[in-house]
Amino acid sequence: MDTPTPRPAPYDLLGVGIGPFNLSLAALADPVPGLRTLFCDQRPEFRWHPGMLVDGARMQVPFLADLVSLVDPANRWSFLNYLREQDRLFPFYFAERFHLPRREYDHYCRWAAERLANCRFGTEVTALHWAGDRYRVELRHTATGRREEVHARNLALGVGTRPVLPEAFAALTGHPRAFHSADYLDRRGDLDGARDITVVGSGQSGAEVFLDLLRRHGDDGVRLRWLTRTRALAPMEYSKLGLEHFTPDYTRYFHGLPEPVRDTLVDTQWQLHKAASAETLAEIHDHLYERTIGRPIDAAPVEITPGTAVAEARPGPCGGLELDCRHTDSGARHLLRTDAVVLATGYRAARPAALEPLAHLIDWDGSGRYRVDLDHRVATRPEVTGGLYVQNAELHTHGVGTPDLGLGAHRAAVILNAVTGRTLHRLPTRTAWTGFAPPRAEPQAAPHTTPHAGHRTAPRTEPRAQPQTPPRGAAPTGPEPATAPRPVPAVPRPQESTRAATAGR
Repeated sequence: MDTPTPRPAPYDLLGVGIGPFNLSLAALADPVPGLRTLFCDQRPEFRWHPGMLVDGARMQVPFLADLVSLVDPANRWSFLNYLREQDRLFPFYFAERFHLPRREYDHYCRWAAERLANCRFGTEVTALHWAGDRYRVELRHTATGRREEVHARNLALGVGTRPVLPEAFAALTGHPRAFHSADYLDRRGDLDGARDITVVGSGQSGAEVFLDLLRRHGDDGVRLRWLTRTRALAPMEYSKLGLEHFTPDYTRYFHGLPEPVRDTLVDTQWQLHKAASAETLAEIHDHLYERTIGRPIDAAPVEITPGTAVAEARPGPCGGLELDCRHTDSGARHLLRTDAVVLATGYRAARPAALEPLAHLIDWDGSGRYRVDLDHRVATRPEVTGGLYVQNAELHTHGVGTPDLGLGAHRAAVILNAVTGRTLHRLPTRTAWTGFAPPRAEPQAAPHTTPHAGHRTAPRTEPRAQPQTPPRGAAPTGPEPATAPRPVPAVPRPQESTRAATAGR
């Protein structure tokens, strides 16, 4: 009688997608004894916004917002250890840079992704199923087409966000001279020969594209236009206390608010996470100032027009493009003709196609979004006992810090603590001086009570900050997850060698 072949042990955590956030999770999980993890990405190698690695572009977060340092600065995958292995510690020291060139951050992440044994690139996750007590994950190796099936107790979705093409520009889909800023470097050559170029969107990407075009078209007569529906080209909030919105304290506060309040806040807090940096705006102004020395201020063929929305865009009858525009304050409408459009219109979280087999087991909110608890675990039906965690898909539940690289390592540590059911990483209970919630009401003393002579009353104290995750067995501080995280048994690390190949404010 043949002995049945035993099923391979499931992974304790499988990550779908390898961007900076799941890469942070992989890096923090790497040194944990007995924790079996695998992270898959269909791309052949790690790439981080390659279309926007413009020369001179800098990160909007300090270098400590790397994969691990704000949780585990001694971890081998820190940026400082990367510099050490690249023999760049002294050059970095003398550069005195707190904010990295964007190209260097991308190179750092690729350095880690290529060396982490739990990262597997060229491997597409095609379908996710719940199979009794674990997830069944279907994989396809993109180079060979070979299919594979593995199992996991927990999943982490880190598939990133997708470029947004506003409905007003739908008629320009596929046009050779209309594209999203995500493809800017790859498509910049398509702008050659255009005599009138329009950039739409006032965030950091729009500012960097506009600045790059200014530098490339000095006195060649090409008209450059920067158009945005935002009423002012206001810089991103970067005061020290303002930045406390990007702390776990604010995340906990935001998560406890009613859903309608959260949705309103996200829309009104654009200057915290969608605006351009003051430095980039200053560079644009400096460029225009020097360009017009000795000439009238309007001598340069440059237009900067805030407070103007595009109602409809279409190919023009005689070539070029036509934009029907509306001035926000006055309501005045005008037709704008241009040769090319670069759409710096942002990104949006998207549901991966591989999740569809699980869609009926997920507790979606009224707007079809994930319901996510403080541990970043998605609410599911009770029969799904394995955790389903999301990274950078919970802006509506966790606030403006969701896409911020500075909170990436902290979120990864929260997920790992939840997955293992123990404190792998000790996390601070208070990270901000700002108190975002109203103070708790003081208990009133009972009437007609007088302390005895010599009786000492306790001093009045501020309420203690709530921990990021409640102690095991305690009631959660946010919406109750559908199931409690399962402890992970101590199992040996996989012996097989997996080939490693695959924003911030």
